[in-house]
Amino acid sequence: MIVTGIIPARYDSTRFPGKPLADIAGKKMIQRVYEQAAKARYIDTVIVATDDERIYDFVDSFGGAAFMTSPKHKSGTDRITETARSLKTDIVVNIQGDEPFINPKTIDEAILPLIKDRKLNVSTLACRFKNADDATDPNKVKVVFDDKGYALYFSRSVIPMNFKSLKDVVYYKHLGLYVYRKDFLLKFSKTPQSVYERAESLEQLRILAMGEKIKVVVSKADSLSVDTREDLKQILKHIKPGK
Repeated sequence: MIVTGIIPARYDSTRFPGKPLADIAGKKMIQRVYEQAAKARYIDTVIVATDDERIYDFVDSFGGAAFMTSPKHKSGTDRITETARSLKTDIVVNIQGDEPFINPKTIDEAILPLIKDRKLNVSTLACRFKNADDATDPNKVKVVFDDKGYALYFSRSVIPMNFKSLKDVVYYKHLGLYVYRKDFLLKFSKTPQSVYERAESLEQLRILAMGEKIKVVVSKADSLSVDTREDLKQILKHIKPGK
C-alpha cells in the first residue's frame, strides 16, 4: 500500500502573504513541515502542491518534491486532488502547510486506521481542548463522535451545547489533517457542496452528507499552527536552541 503525504501551499494568503516562505529560526516554514512529514513511518513520499514558482523553486532547492497546480483552486483539498490524480498511490494524506512542528507520530496515528481497515475511506485527528473556554472560538472547529470513534458532526459552534451543564462533557478540537483513500478523494472532489458545508464553511461536512464515515483519531498532542504574523511570534517561543 503506497501512502503519499501532500502539503498544499499557496503564497497569497489573505492574513499572511508569503507564509510558506516565512523564516522560523533560520528555516522556512514549508521546509519544516516537509521534513516533519517525511519522518512519518507510514508515509512513502512527501510532495508540496503549489501554484507559486517561488515556493516550487524553494522546495526544489532543499531537495524536496513539488508539483505545480492550477492557480484557480479555491481550497487546499482541490490542490491535493489535482496532484493526486497524477500519482500512483493508494492513500493520500492532506498535511497542513502551516504546522511547522507537527509530530510525525501524530501523522502515523491518523494513517493507521486506513491501513488496518480496507473499507475505511477517511480519517482525521482531534484532541481535547485544554481550556473549555476555547471551544467558544468559531475559528477552532469542534467535533463530536460516536462510541466507535466515527464523526457525528463538525461545527464552529460549541458542540455539544451542554444545556444541563453536565460536568463530564468533554470538548474536542478538530485538527485539520485528513487521510483519504485516493479513489474516494477523487469522488469527493466531484461531489457538490452540502448545505451544511456551505453554512459552516467546513468541507468535511460534505463527506458526512455523502453518507461516508470519518474515523476520528484522538491524539494527546495539539499542533501549533501559524495563521498570522502574531502566531509566528508566539510559535518562536516554543523553539528550543539549535532546533
